[in-house]
Amino acid sequence: MFIHLDLVGGIAGDMFIAAVLDAWPNLTPKVFEAMHQVGLPSGWSVELISATSAGILGKRLIIAGDVDDANFSTGTFRDIRSRLLESCLPEPIIQRAVDIFYRLAEAEGVVHGKPIDAVHFHEIADWDSVCDIVGAAVALEEINCSKWSVSNIPMGSGTVNTAHGLMPVPAPATSKLLEGFIMVDDGIPGERVTPTGAAILSHISASQHSKRDTGRIIVSGHGLGTREITGAPNMLRLIAFEENVVSSTSHDEVGNITFEVDDQTGEDLAVALDILRDFEGVLDVLQYMVSGKKGRLANSVRILCDVKFIDDVIKEAFLQTTTIGLRTTISKRRVLSREDVIIGDVGAKKTLRPDGLTTVKVNMDELKLKTTKHSERSQQRNVLEGGVRDERT
Repeated sequence: MFIHLDLVGGIAGDMFIAAVLDAWPNLTPKVFEAMHQVGLPSGWSVELISATSAGILGKRLIIAGDVDDANFSTGTFRDIRSRLLESCLPEPIIQRAVDIFYRLAEAEGVVHGKPIDAVHFHEIADWDSVCDIVGAAVALEEINCSKWSVSNIPMGSGTVNTAHGLMPVPAPATSKLLEGFIMVDDGIPGERVTPTGAAILSHISASQHSKRDTGRIIVSGHGLGTREITGAPNMLRLIAFEENVVSSTSHDEVGNITFEVDDQTGEDLAVALDILRDFEGVLDVLQYMVSGKKGRLANSVRILCDVKFIDDVIKEAFLQTTTIGLRTTISKRRVLSREDVIIGDVGAKKTLRPDGLTTVKVNMDELKLKTTKHSERSQQRNVLEGGVRDERT
């Protein structure tokens, strides 16, 4: 299983828990029990309610009580860690909660120039924030998912009130926790990512890729924030996928680079294209003869490459050929499931067809080393491939 998070409205600790419990409501009693075990003051309540934001139905986590009753004196990382270690929570949950707090303390320490144990959590020592982190730790441990991805993170705008005065959004510690993540300005103001939300993203090592993994959707959940935002639901969407779904095809994207050359000798262009074929990320290089400007014959070149290497391949194409301009596109493609196998002592590619049949193609570069005659190569190929061709899976 892998899980993707869409930060439509943003992310906070309560939004994360609500999204998880919307997807897996059976976890609600365990999460609430853990929140009470950390010493939730009497008179305080934890509630998961159904609500809507901009017309989208989801769950909202409400932690409420008399602030005067919440005499939680532990404000440093050292104090909070000791409180958690002395609790009756299971060890894996304690370790997760401590790690999330540690990441917060580390970020605050860098921002304020203090050692981690001396960092005082001005913004998260409130009871609801402590419960958010413990609840998130329980949810993460119960889900037991090691692969997470996240959408681009909304930057927000404006200021947020902190113990150090007004700070621009995102707050300094939040910015530190989000280093390495891609942020975008979607034009919606306000604090979109809280320090606790950023620490959770850091804890789960959520990745951001242009090519999103695919799979069968198992379940989804919507976690709603406590305020309304303009132009979108204040929602964190969670989607859980089943990996390794049996299928004869997989989906991905491929980069296309095309250009024409009419002023480079055929000999030199052949060398250039061979260099490009061996360049990292290149999948294939195709060459066509075309009629160019003024009736001149020209070579049309098409390079297929891994999307993440497209900029490097473009640079190499400019270096190896005389072209001064090229065109690029990103194409979706479907690829049959295949694996490299050895038949006899020759490498081959085994492919699963949509009808369940298996076909095999021998590696001609290896086969040609065995004989120089076409008839012998054909005979050996028929023998080698015939042993597994059209085999039902």
